[in-house]
Amino acid sequence: MMKKGLRRGLKGLGGLMLATGLLLLAGTAYEAYQSTQDMKSYTAPGKMYEVSGRNMHLYTTGRGNATVVLASGWGTPNPYVDFSPLYNKLKSQVKIAVYDRFGYGYSDYTDRPRDIDTITEEIHQLLRVSGQRPPYIMVGHSLGSLETVRFAQMYPDEVAGMVMIDGGSPEYYSTVAMEQSDWYFDSARLLVKTGIVRTLLHSDRLTESLVVNPDLVTESMRKAATISTLKHAYNDNVIGEMRNSKTNAAHILEHKKEFSFPLTILTAGSEKPSEGSRAWQADQADFASWSSQGTQVTVAHAKHDIHNSQPDIVANEILELVRRSGEL
Repeated sequence: MMKKGLRRGLKGLGGLMLATGLLLLAGTAYEAYQSTQDMKSYTAPGKMYEVSGRNMHLYTTGRGNATVVLASGWGTPNPYVDFSPLYNKLKSQVKIAVYDRFGYGYSDYTDRPRDIDTITEEIHQLLRVSGQRPPYIMVGHSLGSLETVRFAQMYPDEVAGMVMIDGGSPEYYSTVAMEQSDWYFDSARLLVKTGIVRTLLHSDRLTESLVVNPDLVTESMRKAATISTLKHAYNDNVIGEMRNSKTNAAHILEHKKEFSFPLTILTAGSEKPSEGSRAWQADQADFASWSSQGTQVTVAHAKHDIHNSQPDIVANEILELVRRSGEL
C-alpha cells in the first residue's frame, strides 16, 4: 500500500516537473520572440558615437549657454527615460546632455574594465566627439556621483559646478561594499530569459518599482524603459561597476582636493530613519565639504530618485547653481 502511494506521489511529482519544464520552455521561446520584436522599435532618441571602439549613446536637448550633463545611478535601465521629468523642466533655459554608460540604454557593451578612470575617460571622449562645449554643470544621481567627482578631478577646467541627486560621497562608497552573490544575478537573468519578468511588468506597480513610474513618462518612454530593463538585466558592465565601486571610491579619495566651484548636495529626507539611513544622512552633510562653495539641501517627502519624485525642486536647485557658477 505504501509502495503504491509512493509510486503515485513520484508520478505526480514527475508530471509537475514536466509541466513546469514545458512552461519554462514556452516562456523562453516567448521571450526570445518578443525580444526580437522589441528591437524593431528600440530606436535611440539621441545619437551614437564611437568611443573606444564601441558605440555610445548621447541624448541632447535644450538651449542656452550652459550644458548640464546628467549621470544616472547604478543599474538605471534607460537614463534618457529616467531623467525625462527633470530635463523637461530645464531644457527651456539650459542645454542637456544625458549619456548612457556602456551596458545601459542604447549603448553597446564593452570588454574594458569598469574602473573609475576608464569610465570617466569614456564619458569625456563621448562629450568631446559629440561636440559638447565645456565648462559643464555635472549632475550625478546615486552611484553616478563617483564618475561625476572623478570627471572634475581629471578635467578640472571643464567643470563649472556640480549637483548630487542623493549621491553618495567617495568616503561613503569606500566603506560600503555593494555586493550581491552570483546566484542572485543568475536567478534574475533566468527570470528574464523565461519571460517571467516581462509578464510581471504588465503591472503598473511593478513597473514603478523595477523600471520607472509610468505616471511620469509617456507610453512610448515606458515601453523603451521596459525594453531596456529586459535587454540589459544585470549585464557584465553593470555588475562590473558595482563590484568596483569600493576600489573606485578609494581611488578618488587618493586624489581628493577641495573644489573651488559651487557644489550642491540634494538629500532625500527620511521620515523614518534606520541605522543605515542615518549613516547616509551624516555622509550627505559631510559631502558638501568637498567644495569651498558646498551646500546641502534636504528635500522632504522625497524618494532616492528625487529627480522623479520632486523634479521641480531639483530643477530649481540646478538652475540656481548654474547662476552661481556664472553660466546662466
